[in-house]
Amino acid sequence: MGENNENQKSTNNAEVDPAGTEGSGESRTLRMRRRLAGVLGAAVALGTTELMAGIFEPVPSLVGTVGEAVIDLSPSRLVKFGIRTFGTNDKLALGIGIVIISVLAGGALGRATARRWWVAPLGFTAFGAVGLAAAARDPLASTGWALLTIAVASVTGLFTLFKMLSVAESVPEAGATIDIARSAASDAGRRRFVLTAAAASAAAIIAPALGRRLKQRFSVESARSDVVLATTPQGATATATPVAATSGLEAEVTGLSPLVTPNSDFYRIDTAFLTPQVDPSGWTLKIRGEVDNPFELTFDELVEMATHEAPVTLTCVSNEVGGDLIGNAVWTGVPLVDLLDRAGVRPTGTQVLGRSVDGFTAGFPTDLAYDGREAMVAIGMNGEPLPIPHGFPARLVVAGIYGYVSATKWLDAIELTDFDSVDGYWIPRGWSKLGPIKTQSRVDVPRDRATIAAGTVPVAGVAWAQSRGIDRVEVQIDDGPWMEADLGDELSINTWRQWLLSWDATPGRHEIRVRATDSTGMVQPMEHQPPRPDGATGYHQITVQVEEA
Repeated sequence: MGENNENQKSTNNAEVDPAGTEGSGESRTLRMRRRLAGVLGAAVALGTTELMAGIFEPVPSLVGTVGEAVIDLSPSRLVKFGIRTFGTNDKLALGIGIVIISVLAGGALGRATARRWWVAPLGFTAFGAVGLAAAARDPLASTGWALLTIAVASVTGLFTLFKMLSVAESVPEAGATIDIARSAASDAGRRRFVLTAAAASAAAIIAPALGRRLKQRFSVESARSDVVLATTPQGATATATPVAATSGLEAEVTGLSPLVTPNSDFYRIDTAFLTPQVDPSGWTLKIRGEVDNPFELTFDELVEMATHEAPVTLTCVSNEVGGDLIGNAVWTGVPLVDLLDRAGVRPTGTQVLGRSVDGFTAGFPTDLAYDGREAMVAIGMNGEPLPIPHGFPARLVVAGIYGYVSATKWLDAIELTDFDSVDGYWIPRGWSKLGPIKTQSRVDVPRDRATIAAGTVPVAGVAWAQSRGIDRVEVQIDDGPWMEADLGDELSINTWRQWLLSWDATPGRHEIRVRATDSTGMVQPMEHQPPRPDGATGYHQITVQVEEA
């Protein structure tokens, strides 16, 4: 009889004490509420950091600084996987991943805190330490402001977590027997929890959205729109200057990459999680290192000097065979040799190392700046000031070598160093020290796996061998002979070249491949190799299905 009484007492305790441990009184519903409390606590904390970043200009986005640290500390193969998988959306995917991991960890924290109250402060302190460490290594972040942001976010997150846990624990569980008073109390408790969760959810959504909106106040787009390039015709606005370029074959072939890539379509690959906002009024370009006469230039001085215009095609070393991480633009700037000559490069200055405001570096042999290729500090792109994502206020543009060793954006300094002693950002991560662009070609039209009608069909695309130029492009259909394509206008040997072949397409499944020959007589390699460590090789091949017209 005594044993039965003890069992009955245990059962009653389980019903009235839903905060009990799992296996005795922690129901599935209660576990879910505790997890939700942790999720919303973490989400409110993250939202608070974004809101503060929008209110106060020196406050860094902690998601952004952690993202920068993840990029910097990740193995090269992981970074390459991100670029290959998500393309230009790789930073967005990383940011979403950081948020998801944070709120899931918050869910686990919420359940653990219900048993031991001190787990939440300890967990938030650990997450704050991660954010502070990331901010400390970010040259664009203020550690002091980061510490303040973490403190405020932790307080709001902990308040949300404990408040929701308190409400969750106060919800009576409905008993097995009908109890009108208990059922009413349970219903009221559930409503109270739902309303509390709704309020926390609204705060977690509104805070970062408002923060991002407010942060637009700190954009330098207004300063950029006021810039008038020295090459801008009198009376024209800086952002409306047409690009003077020979008309390309795209007028004849729908879907062919234009001869000059619009700024809005130009690829963007860099290590910046958040786009640097560099105010040109307080910015200077430093020329230093192994030089006799180091000096600095203000942005106004650079604009006055920037009278040189040249078309140059840029290519990312991560570009797969047939990939789209390539674009052609007309750049405005100052020839690099003019700046180097003014500085007086010493014999020991065998490398030009570009340093970005966000800490990124890229270096190439100094000799390349003097071998006749286009190499400039660019401040304009296709007739307008550099777009902010492409390096405003200034960047390096060097023809014939991949961007990872040359195309420093948001340029802070040009430093002359010893080539063998100093490595750019990507070199220790397994990429080649030298990055000459390989001769390559791509089929744009028709698209891979397209279904087309039989008859005369345009086969067209682009080919490139910057600093050498393209002399010939050939197309092969199935196992047939190589047929020479017609070439479009050549803006310069530093740009890609369009090509076009008229094909008498017959019904059936066909394979189309292309190869190019540069001005040195070098035919692009047939063997397929991945981009790592110095650029992809191989013929681009597509498959199409031709049906009766």
